[in-house]
Amino acid sequence: MTDDKHIVKSYGEELQFLNDSLIQMGSLTESLLADSMNAIIILDKDSVARIVESDKKINEYRAKIDSQIMTLLVKRAPMAIDLRFAITSLRISQDFERIGDLAKGNAKKMLPLPQNLPQDLLSSLKRLGNVVDAQLNKSLDAYIKKSKDIAIEVIRLDTSVNEHTFLAIKEVLAYLSKDQKNLEYATNLLFVAKNLERAGDHIRRVAENIYYFIEGDYYKKS
Repeated sequence: MTDDKHIVKSYGEELQFLNDSLIQMGSLTESLLADSMNAIIILDKDSVARIVESDKKINEYRAKIDSQIMTLLVKRAPMAIDLRFAITSLRISQDFERIGDLAKGNAKKMLPLPQNLPQDLLSSLKRLGNVVDAQLNKSLDAYIKKSKDIAIEVIRLDTSVNEHTFLAIKEVLAYLSKDQKNLEYATNLLFVAKNLERAGDHIRRVAENIYYFIEGDYYKKS
């Protein structure tokens, strides 16, 4: 994907433009996920409108990247590593969009929640959110550096996401068991935990696609 491998200068520029667009989309997705998680922990209900707007920008990036990829495929008919780059860029942008949707959904689930949620519950959700946020940050690092080793680290972090999800759900169920009147709140909090777990699944897929782009083969657990 380096420019010196391409006879036509504009081809290299198109590839770089696509690369830059995906990095920008990933950075925006990371910010949205962090903002959503922070809004839940401090119950900042005024931030929901801003989070919804950020998700719209992510959707716009997805449309822009789709257009770039289609133009690249039709005009340039890329082969070998450039074709893998186009394919993985499409897949990664889809996952970034879904992560944005899940973060937006979590922010909306926070709206009916009371201000007096148990600290243990909020701490458990915060730990889960921190793991998912770190996983996304590392996946962007893997993409920028085109590092298969960092991509593997991200894939393996999925186990930690699942463990923290289990602990968060345990705290939510404990909160529900204390008072059945908390059913609506507990249901929303369960959605939050499961959405974070799903976001982790999408981040794992981002890392798997980075690995595929670099290696030309799919990651297999050793």
